[in-house]
Amino acid sequence: MINDHALDELFRKARSQNGWQSEPVTDDELRAVFDLVKMGPTSANCSPARFLFLRSREAKERLRPALDRGNVDKTMTAPVVAIIGYDLAFYEHLPRLFPHSPDAINWFKGKPSAEPTAFRNGTLQGGYFIIAARALGIDCGPMSGFDAAKVDAEFWVGTNVRTNFLCAIGRGDPAKVFARSPRFSFDEVCRVL
Repeated sequence: MINDHALDELFRKARSQNGWQSEPVTDDELRAVFDLVKMGPTSANCSPARFLFLRSREAKERLRPALDRGNVDKTMTAPVVAIIGYDLAFYEHLPRLFPHSPDAINWFKGKPSAEPTAFRNGTLQGGYFIIAARALGIDCGPMSGFDAAKVDAEFWVGTNVRTNFLCAIGRGDPAKVFARSPRFSFDEVCRVL
């Protein structure tokens, strides 16, 4: 079991960020985050998440028209913004990623189960992304206040990738963190059968 300090950094004291310090996020840090993300489990190792990292002002400006007004500042000032997408044709890679079953591609190719599998497992990998970044000392500001169709048209055109959510990353500004919101208790939302 990991220690209390690690649990605090990942969950109990970690916060969604709304503002940023000026310290950059390096390419090496982005690679280190991904190297943890890729190790998390997905169905049949399908690994449908795709990541675009927007660092330059120009790249973030391309994103601006898709953002809800309340997300503009924290996006434009973040050292990096990750567009976390999911590949609807993830199954094309199953012969390599899941060699245990030579027929795995046919479980999804042309089947209605492909899209929910891509979305579910891509979302799971997006969660791994947040935890991996936090584990490496990088704060996150995940958001869903944006027009996904506009993001898809700007960044994923000509691909089978669709946008899941955005996540601004960097070193958070403690002065811009909201007070912690309430959470459910175990008994309110859980049952043991």
